[in-house]
Amino acid sequence: MGFPNQPSGGNTPISEPKDHTIKPSRGALECMVNSEIGAVLAVMRRNVRWGFRYAAEDDQLEYSLIQSFKELRKKIFSWRHEWNNVDPLLYLRPFLDVIQSDETGAPITGVALSSVYKFLTLGIIESADMNVDKALHQIVDAVTSCRFEVTDPASEEVVLMKILQVLLACMKSKASKNLTNHHVCNIVNTCFRLVHQASVKSELLQRIARHTMHELVRCIFVHLPDIESRVCADPETGKKQQEDNGCVDVAVGNDQTDEKTRKRDIACNGENPMMDPHGVPCMVEIFHFLCSLLNVMESIEIGSRSNPIAYEEDVPLFALGLINSAIELGGAAFANHPKLLALIREELFHNLMRFGLSMSPLILSTVCSIVLNLYHHLRFKLKLQLEAFFSGVLLKIAQSKHGASYQLQEVAMETLVDFCRQHMFVAEMYANYDCDISCSNIFEELANLLSKSTFPVNSPLSALNTLALEGLIAMIQGMAERIGQDSLVSDQGSFNLDGFRPFWVEICKDYNDPDHWVPFVHKMKQIKKKLLVGVDHFNRDPKKGMEYLQAVHLLPDKLDPKSVACFFRFSNGLDKNLVGDFLGSHEEFYIQVLHEFSRTFDFQDMNLDTALRIFLETFRLPGESQKIHRVLEAFSERYYEQSPDVLANKDAALVLSYSLIMLNTDQHNTQVKKKMTEEDFIRNNRRINGGNDLPREFLSELYHSICENEIRISSDRGADTPVLPPSHWIGLVHKSRQTSPFIVCDHGPYLDYDMFAMLSGQTIASISVVLDHVEQEDVWQTCIDGFLAIAKISASYNFDDVLDDLVVSLCKFTTLLLPSYTDEFIVTFAQDNKARLATLAVFTIANKYGDHIRSGWKNILECILSLHNFGLLPTRLFNDAADDVESTSDAYKSKPVAASPSTPHVPSLAPSRKSSGLMGRFSQLLYLDAEEPAPQPNEKQLAARQQTFQTIRMSHDTIFAESKFCKQSPFHSLSGPS
Repeated sequence: MGFPNQPSGGNTPISEPKDHTIKPSRGALECMVNSEIGAVLAVMRRNVRWGFRYAAEDDQLEYSLIQSFKELRKKIFSWRHEWNNVDPLLYLRPFLDVIQSDETGAPITGVALSSVYKFLTLGIIESADMNVDKALHQIVDAVTSCRFEVTDPASEEVVLMKILQVLLACMKSKASKNLTNHHVCNIVNTCFRLVHQASVKSELLQRIARHTMHELVRCIFVHLPDIESRVCADPETGKKQQEDNGCVDVAVGNDQTDEKTRKRDIACNGENPMMDPHGVPCMVEIFHFLCSLLNVMESIEIGSRSNPIAYEEDVPLFALGLINSAIELGGAAFANHPKLLALIREELFHNLMRFGLSMSPLILSTVCSIVLNLYHHLRFKLKLQLEAFFSGVLLKIAQSKHGASYQLQEVAMETLVDFCRQHMFVAEMYANYDCDISCSNIFEELANLLSKSTFPVNSPLSALNTLALEGLIAMIQGMAERIGQDSLVSDQGSFNLDGFRPFWVEICKDYNDPDHWVPFVHKMKQIKKKLLVGVDHFNRDPKKGMEYLQAVHLLPDKLDPKSVACFFRFSNGLDKNLVGDFLGSHEEFYIQVLHEFSRTFDFQDMNLDTALRIFLETFRLPGESQKIHRVLEAFSERYYEQSPDVLANKDAALVLSYSLIMLNTDQHNTQVKKKMTEEDFIRNNRRINGGNDLPREFLSELYHSICENEIRISSDRGADTPVLPPSHWIGLVHKSRQTSPFIVCDHGPYLDYDMFAMLSGQTIASISVVLDHVEQEDVWQTCIDGFLAIAKISASYNFDDVLDDLVVSLCKFTTLLLPSYTDEFIVTFAQDNKARLATLAVFTIANKYGDHIRSGWKNILECILSLHNFGLLPTRLFNDAADDVESTSDAYKSKPVAASPSTPHVPSLAPSRKSSGLMGRFSQLLYLDAEEPAPQPNEKQLAARQQTFQTIRMSHDTIFAESKFCKQSPFHSLSGPS
């Protein structure tokens, strides 16, 4: 027997109509159904089992399956004008009976499936006025329980393909809105089993099965944006809770819910929500199932395959691809449904971290695509998760940590550059992370990484170097595009605290209004800078660190337990060994600090092991037994205070906490050979709950939690392994519920001043390095565009020193400052596109932003003198300069002008008439030392000179088009009266 409800793998499109609205005419329906009846009967009669009559008692009867088709054939022609009123089940039943029969062979079952597929795709069923929902339910039930005899492998594969076709057609049908959550889950479950079963079949079936799964996921989640979340009351507490379209929370494969959930379901719906028209409940199950695939894929055994793909890549890629499809279509609507959002925050992101650190570039690329989609749609709900991914995966891989290959580095760098191209990504990283005292400096780390990665290391420039440059320039160009919009740059000065205020309680009045959040993040950035200096001092010398923080008013002049406790709790980068030693100290002051420290945690409605994990993630538990006792005593007191219904008293919490630490050491210390069993653990904790035993199930759950996920109590969490430990992820998820809101930046340049101050210097250096080494013209243009963007921002924000540095760097690439013979230079310049681009850029910047250039004018003047010396300045420049000087000097006609020395020989390409004013006098001075005319050029030199001059002429409108260039330049200061 062949069972399609078996496990399987594949990705090629199914040939099926896109438009389901094509319908036969009314008079043709009976002919079409009759044709399908005939097709099934014809195949059945070819089989010896169905090809003869047999006796049952005294009557000659045909087999019931054949008889039902013949009875249907008698009726269909009487429905000529009443098809709308015909129950679809009347003509579907014989076909569905064949599909469900385990006595039919693959060819018969395949024809029956084709008939049902035809009814679905031609819209016959959905045009009925009655029982459409029941008909669709019956089709799904029949197809998902399809059984048939396997006659040959080819026929079996045909049937499996047709099962996939019919189930997908059910979801694509307009009548699919009548499917229940339960039926949709069955469809997905059956298709996934076929995917698994197809792994031992042909590659064609593998690809079709996988394609069908992708199509199903798209069909389901495309409706998520149209579904609203509802609020219903918990029947036991009476409190309103936001629920997901049916108020259900069930895992895939588990149709049972606890009594409380069941009561709430009934309160919201009056019935089992899995029987409601499909919506969020089935999406929760399916998305949870897809996330769980990433946990169990590695343990699935798989047989030999005709076309094997690398298993360690193939299976996770399939699951990740389905998840990406769901997120692409569900988009921001995931945020409206708490259970779906919780799956992304807690389960999905942890798996993305884990698979992102795999050694497969293909898996990393897929993971990065998912994270980019999550950032685009849900970043305002995933602040700490995104921080963990950037700092723990992308930045680490791009820095070649954990043995990352060049290919992995390139994928990570490409992803970072893609993020930099998102319009407000850079500003949001800076506002949400660099300006948050509890977060990493993601913007600063990213800028440093990109800048460092542009410099080649003992080798020619690589693709990775130019890719990093693209990221830097994308950051700069984003800022340049925002120039001219309203900006809040008035609060850029240093922020000074005039007295102590608890920095950990600072909040913004409105995270959506730039008038509030922009000054707030400026303030927090200044506090963070000082705090990080204090943390650095503390890690080297705790006493000096405290004194510094008191001096900058981040701690009070007289230390109190609460302020020190909050410094330990909320400061990023503290040495956890030192914090643990202080918290375990026997000094009375630090005992008070310890208790204040424990009060900063919220353990309400939390399991004891989860609370202990979160608590011990913030410092390193000391090794001395007395210190351990003091620390656990403070923890137990806080836990019991917030969870009095779990344990009888705080002593019970203390004993059980000790027991969990001992179990953790026992299970995860390699030196312990004989491990504690579950029975040992339960026996060790008898009568600790006020003289009574704790429930066995409660202790068993704690035992397995510790055995499966170690409580990490070392200071270097994750340092010995690239994978984020589960215990730390639990703490991160808990912290994410309490962190400050994610600031979604609009298109205003509110923080560009601060970011540009950090970014400008290293970007100029990076562009210069790449421009110096690269030979591709498209990269030259990218570099020049970057220089122009920096110049624009520098002038707009009055970064005159940055503009001077830029001009100095850029002038070097013009080659105009290098000593050279005239004809030799002209030939070289004519062939040097990089030099010509740089020359054009230099004079463009001088023309547009000359008022902001200071020391850089020296280099610009040297370039002009070089061009003039080689006879390459167009005549128009001299004419414009002379006209400008004459018009400027009209007011001074009464004053004498100093005589000018005689003009020496000027090459033929110089101005033909005697120039007056600035350019004339300057050209005379330029050639005072000329001893003799230059030799006549040959034909090659003439051609090169002509080409160079044409280049200058073509650039002329850009370089010297505006007469204000002469006014802005230092020449103008010389053109007045002497």
